[in-house]
Amino acid sequence: MSWITSLLNNLNYGTIFFLMMLESTVIPVPSELVVSPAAYHAAGGNLNMWLVILFATLGADLGATINYVVAYYVGRPVIYRFANSRLGHLCLLNQQKVEKSEKYFYDHGMVATITGRLIPGIRHLISIPAGLAKMHYGKFLLYTTLGAGVWNIILAALGWYLYTIVPEDQLHDKIVEYGDHIKYAIIAIVVIVAAYYGIRYIIKKNRKSS
Repeated sequence: MSWITSLLNNLNYGTIFFLMMLESTVIPVPSELVVSPAAYHAAGGNLNMWLVILFATLGADLGATINYVVAYYVGRPVIYRFANSRLGHLCLLNQQKVEKSEKYFYDHGMVATITGRLIPGIRHLISIPAGLAKMHYGKFLLYTTLGAGVWNIILAALGWYLYTIVPEDQLHDKIVEYGDHIKYAIIAIVVIVAAYYGIRYIIKKNRKSS
């Protein structure tokens, strides 16, 4: 999509908000190629770092809300039909991805709305099962803001750091390289945290039953 590329090449608070809104729906916009370059420019004095994070998070909230509202009112059959459609495939969506996000949501409960925002392949879809489950919108928005905020802070920190070590013409490649390491580290952390709370829940449940 050439118009998305054009927006990525002209980042300001408005384009950051808009692109992150798209990223949190079903439009394939990599968040690391929005927030990290914006933070890179903030480190150079062209933008404000905290405003970059704020507008990125607000955009993510709006995009996630769109997914949530659509799923809440149209239901699973329509969501799956779209995922299996040609337009859905153009958005890099399919039924298996939606099912994966649903399983993650139901396995981890409402906290999945926070942790799911940090996991590649799930982060932009986790709002769909939240809508299908008719999760309370206030809780959904709070958890989404926390998860998106943490993710955007991580990406912004990466962009700020890269400003000190790479010229702008190498920025894209370095973001991709470091972004992969960050994704793996986050997945490992989420798995550890989920395991901790899972074990804690089982122990608590066993104590109550004994």
